[in-house]
Amino acid sequence: MIRYECDRCGVPLGANDPRRFIVKLEVYAAAGHMDLVLDPHADPQREMDEIMRSLSVADPDEVEDQTYRCLRFNVCDTCRRNLLANPLRT
Repeated sequence: MIRYECDRCGVPLGANDPRRFIVKLEVYAAAGHMDLVLDPHADPQREMDEIMRSLSVADPDEVEDQTYRCLRFNVCDTCRRNLLANPLRT
């Protein structure tokens, strides 16, 4: 049997508990329009090799955190109301 609890306050919740809510949080880079300046003397293959080399030694979690992360939480009704009233309060 799967046991649920509020990820915010720790109160026990049942699988079909009407006080149990799911909160999803998506965080992603807010990259807008990028102007690309083409350098006629640039070596695109060398630049791609440099990017791939830097990614090969980078921490995968850090790379993901810089681009996209989706989190899912179980919360009780009280915490749901508090999150809706002030989502950025910790």
